[in-house]
Amino acid sequence: MPRVTIFHTSDMHNKLTPRLADRLREIKSSHPNSLLLDSGDAIWSGNIYWRLGGEPILDLMNSAGYDAMCMGNREFHFLSAGLNSKTSRSQFPVLSANLRSDKNRTADAVKASVIFDVGVRVGVFGLSVPCITERMMVKKMADYYFVQPIDEAVEIAARLKKECDLLVALTHIGISSDREIAQASPNIDLILGGHTHTIENSRIDSTAILHSGMYAHYVRKVDIGIDAGEVEIESELISLGKA
Repeated sequence: MPRVTIFHTSDMHNKLTPRLADRLREIKSSHPNSLLLDSGDAIWSGNIYWRLGGEPILDLMNSAGYDAMCMGNREFHFLSAGLNSKTSRSQFPVLSANLRSDKNRTADAVKASVIFDVGVRVGVFGLSVPCITERMMVKKMADYYFVQPIDEAVEIAARLKKECDLLVALTHIGISSDREIAQASPNIDLILGGHTHTIENSRIDSTAILHSGMYAHYVRKVDIGIDAGEVEIESELISLGKA
């Protein structure tokens, strides 16, 4: 049976320290061909302002071996200069499939999805909380806006499922929205979520929903086996100690 291990964090809010980054790197390296993913709000900056020169916590995430993260509301900025500054130090993709631009603005680090081949083809796409929508007045001055996560989830999951063995939604939209997406899109095998600072281990039909807390207190280890298209998922929270 092909197997893959995914490690997951969320909502670290700049609490990742060099010691914790070293711990994450050790945990990941003990499981060859594993993935380390984050569900957003990792950085220090707020929703409006940004730190000149980028976010040092992304250097720690690089050293820990992160493979991708979802763009949270902290990583987002409505101006291209702000968004690119906030994500500039990332050496891994920042995912947000529901991000749009009517002004042809590019976000250098931001992608809709990525497919990893770790003995199992793992498709990962990001869904961000809609900070700006098409109906908001602020959209006129913004370089970016968001379509609704549930609409994007159904569309992108149907396409990506054909290209991978395991489909993961890496989200920063909150537990209630994750449940709605699981009901709307049975193509998704696993939702790794954040934004509501919760710990969750539940299932809706064939989709597992996992949240891993906040402030770098925990990393969740997710062991996945795939047999004839059937996906078996087991997980546990590993304490990293308070930052």
